[in-house]
Amino acid sequence: MDDDIFYLDAVDMAAGIRAGRFSARDLMQAHLARIEQVNPRLNAIVTLHAEQAMAAAAAADKAQARGETLGPLHGLPVAHKDLMLTKGMRTTFGSKVHEHYVPSRNALIVERQQQAGAISIGKTNTPEFGAGSQTFNEVFGATRNPYDLSKTCGGSSGGSAVALAAGMVPLADGTDMGGSLRCPANFCNVVGLRPSAGRVPQLPSADGWSTLSVSGPMARSARDLALYLSVMAGPDARDPIAIAEDGARFRETLARDFRGARIAWSMDVGGLPVERRVSAVIDAQRSLFEDLGCVVEEACPDFRDAHDIFMTLRAHAFESGLGAVMDRHPGVLKDTVVWNIEEGRKLSGPQLARANKLRTALFLRMHHFMQEYDYLVLPVNQVAPFPVEQPYVTEIDGVKMDSYIEWMKSCYLITATGHPAISVPCGFTGDGLPVGLQIVGRHQGEFALLQIAHAFEQVNGAGRRRPVL
Repeated sequence: MDDDIFYLDAVDMAAGIRAGRFSARDLMQAHLARIEQVNPRLNAIVTLHAEQAMAAAAAADKAQARGETLGPLHGLPVAHKDLMLTKGMRTTFGSKVHEHYVPSRNALIVERQQQAGAISIGKTNTPEFGAGSQTFNEVFGATRNPYDLSKTCGGSSGGSAVALAAGMVPLADGTDMGGSLRCPANFCNVVGLRPSAGRVPQLPSADGWSTLSVSGPMARSARDLALYLSVMAGPDARDPIAIAEDGARFRETLARDFRGARIAWSMDVGGLPVERRVSAVIDAQRSLFEDLGCVVEEACPDFRDAHDIFMTLRAHAFESGLGAVMDRHPGVLKDTVVWNIEEGRKLSGPQLARANKLRTALFLRMHHFMQEYDYLVLPVNQVAPFPVEQPYVTEIDGVKMDSYIEWMKSCYLITATGHPAISVPCGFTGDGLPVGLQIVGRHQGEFALLQIAHAFEQVNGAGRRRPVL
């Protein structure tokens, strides 16, 4: 076996097991050794079930030897964000409130991965209740960026992104409200997809009609991410907004001719401050899209009201989901979570109605814009990875941020539109920090989004650069 088997593509790992080039046990041992080697410095995987994972790998090999039908992820190690319920495996939500909680059931996204043959090895770090795009909490501490241990990995799916970048797992899941699948992928040189609401059914869910927060996949390439999405996606009658399309669609080839595809290019997202070192790296990629045959034009949707929409609906979601937790445990939740809950309690019925009306108008404006363009390309984040001791960004190029989340506007404005978006590695700053670009697709157009991400990867290659650990 290659000493760096843990950096193979997930697609190639699955093929290698099926062809008998190595066993599920070989693969698991390699990943557990890698975790032992690098995780103490990174703190990405915060709960590890090594013995159970090896036992599951042995069972996977026996099933293969018996000639049983193998799932698409047969024998592949996966890790789950510590917001996902995992049966028999501690799930803390990054909070002292649930520090010792062990669920008796799996979330649907976990269940589907295991049914596809994946082996759950443990949980990845997240900020408390996934609040904020910097991964630290009072239960496990901070997760560090593998490309620079002094920097943050982003968040809130930060542990998942770091585990992928450092070769601890080939696939890891996450969630995204304001950018939590995209930001850490951007900061850690991996790929993160925020799918359309309903693409990955969410169960259990306190609010089955909510479309602000979604669950989704992270991987080291678009091809691997497509494979991962194929087992997550698909209808479930218990989710009222689940998309009916079979997830198997995402196992089709991503190869495509992009001649004539129209791309809207916006480096300032309609007037947002962006660090020059970030925009410079992304702007240098424009010619690569043109080399693919795309027609690239400076254009940006009308994001009017998107900030107010997102902040209103986010506050409502925090109060709805965590208000009772705060009341039962006064003084325990971190200040930013408390602030979001309190903002939610100030909202009136007319304010919520207004936000939903404005969001409908925003969606229609975005829909019309995306009829003219196939894709929108913009920064994932307006800044490069910042010091891990800094809770959040307070200023960008002299512009002060009004809240702990406002520096994430380039992500959450897209959230408000309801359109799918992917973060793809594209380069590095002069001091070696990863920079990704964000590609937005048409509503429910995840397959076309994966196709352009895959094509871009082939001509760019930044995603193949590994951290030195």
